[in-house]
Amino acid sequence: MITSEIGMASTKEQTSIEPIASGSSRTNVGTTERIISTTVGALLTYYGLRKPTLGRLLVATFGASLLHRGTTGYCYVNNAIGRNTAGRDTDAINMSSTVTINKPRAEVYKFWRQLENLPQFMHHLEKVTQIDNRRSHWSAPVPGGIGKVAWDAEIVEDRENECIMWRSVPGADVDNAGEVRFKDSIDGKGTEVHAIIKYQPPAGYLGETVGKLFNPAFKKMVKNDLRRFKHLMETGENFVVPHPTAKHTGSDPNSVQETQEFQGTLHS
Repeated sequence: MITSEIGMASTKEQTSIEPIASGSSRTNVGTTERIISTTVGALLTYYGLRKPTLGRLLVATFGASLLHRGTTGYCYVNNAIGRNTAGRDTDAINMSSTVTINKPRAEVYKFWRQLENLPQFMHHLEKVTQIDNRRSHWSAPVPGGIGKVAWDAEIVEDRENECIMWRSVPGADVDNAGEVRFKDSIDGKGTEVHAIIKYQPPAGYLGETVGKLFNPAFKKMVKNDLRRFKHLMETGENFVVPHPTAKHTGSDPNSVQETQEFQGTLHS
């Protein structure tokens, strides 16, 4: 059985670890300043590019920086001097799913703890490289093949056969955190795995829109991750279900289906 939930971090379902807000997911500019920055920035950028000269290009550059400040809600100068008029960072999105696996808890924990195994069932990940016992480097393709994102993560809590918690370090392309808990199933013959993934979308109006748009697709991904994990642990084989699109390409049907669902979400 697999169950899943999604919501903001302020909901009843919470983890004991939060992503560290850094870079694009952090706001330090208040609403009024953002409106002014966006308006003035747009005007200066337009003025500077309408009849380009060296002086006007400098004006356009300054306008672009104001435009970025207004749309993202983040100001590098504010950060440098410790000024924050925003009041709060963006809320983290919280996704969770639970699955029961017919394998001993120690075996299930050991496989997950070897973080380089994660891309075998988390197909939105490209690669995880363990740097040392606690730090690792993660990379993932951006849907649509337009690039990649990467980040370093650290394990902040590790209780053998019980719990693993990790989070990205400051400066990550995507601020995120995760937690997976292992406990014996009710019948004592397997392991109940409860995974929670959190991420913080980019700050500002764009980030708010991105968060609302992508949430359904991310929810489906987490649920499918655990479904594949269950199949992999119980059979030793990657989870494959016939799908017409992937039949003759050699690609993973689940990845193809998830990509279609993700792209469908973007166009709905």
